[in-house]
Amino acid sequence: MTSQERKRFRVRVVMATVATVVVVGGGASMLAHCARNPRVDDASDAELAQGQQLYRTYCGLCHGDEGEGYAADDANALANQDFLVSVSDEFLTQAIAEGHPGTAMAAYHEDRGGPLDDGEIGAIVALIRSWQEEDMAAMPDPGAGDAQRGAQVFAQECASCHGARGQGDTAISLNHPVFLASASDAQIRYAIAKGRGGTPMPAFEGELAEQTIDDLVALIRSWEPSEAPRPTTGGPSAAAVDGPVIINPDGEAPDFPELREGRYVPSEAVADALHQGRRMIILDARTASDYAHFHLPGSIPSPYYEVESIMERLPRDGTWIIAYCACPHAASGRVMDFLREHDFPNTAVLDEGVLHWRDEGFPVVVGDAPGTLEDAE
Repeated sequence: MTSQERKRFRVRVVMATVATVVVVGGGASMLAHCARNPRVDDASDAELAQGQQLYRTYCGLCHGDEGEGYAADDANALANQDFLVSVSDEFLTQAIAEGHPGTAMAAYHEDRGGPLDDGEIGAIVALIRSWQEEDMAAMPDPGAGDAQRGAQVFAQECASCHGARGQGDTAISLNHPVFLASASDAQIRYAIAKGRGGTPMPAFEGELAEQTIDDLVALIRSWEPSEAPRPTTGGPSAAAVDGPVIINPDGEAPDFPELREGRYVPSEAVADALHQGRRMIILDARTASDYAHFHLPGSIPSPYYEVESIMERLPRDGTWIIAYCACPHAASGRVMDFLREHDFPNTAVLDEGVLHWRDEGFPVVVGDAPGTLEDAE
């Protein structure tokens, strides 16, 4: 066995130790994979094992346990080869650390209120990079493009998935300042031209003229703000929030409609219950950084990865408990399922998620404190 084969074999063994199977092919492709991934060559067995454990805890919920994507909220496929050969470790690191505030992708660095330090994020990046099977792509810079021409093509070809203004719909938000600060023009052009094989993102190379692709890049780049995005601030941990967890403790129970599929309660019904002064508990299942960005009035931070820390403060008297997230159901569903398993019967998930809640103009509070309706924006 060559040194390169031993390195590749090491990655596979490490994955097996944490009860997962990574299918990477064999023969010549096995040799090529190792030579093409110096980040994996440098990673220790312990780092890869740590990366797998952390990824399963924090990322697999939306991106799939094997990076296959679309497990929740159309989260992209991180193991997709077209993606991996076109993004740098720095791009991956920033995406994990800073997230895309205002979307379902949270900031996970501890400085932003997340649970991960630099080394832990590095371990996740090493794990993601271990899925790469091909050389990094040659990505020439685009030529001069015309954003106005690009806007016409974007409306026809891209808006149905990425949103009319690039804000994202069933695909990622292209106008997000963190994305635009970390993605190069060459990377954006490559994604348009080559697509993402095996996903809803088609390849436009051969379908659109080279100049038209350059025009699309110019349009997307025109959305970048003149100032660098302001990093999100840290948020509170679930254990750090003092005070009562019950909203309107002297109020009557909410008169919710029958839960959809026995799980989901409409946003409008929860908003009505808030305005009526009904007794309930609302748990924010997102990371603390997202909670600080905005949250439902009176809600308590209860990230899906540390719900145990808040459970002991919850009354066992039948008070309704509503969990929400941005996914819109994955993280909040995990919190709700955990509570039901621990004998909290009156639990539900905010059906449409917190982004819909905000977009519909229902009240939100900004900052670390739970706040009240009077504090809401």
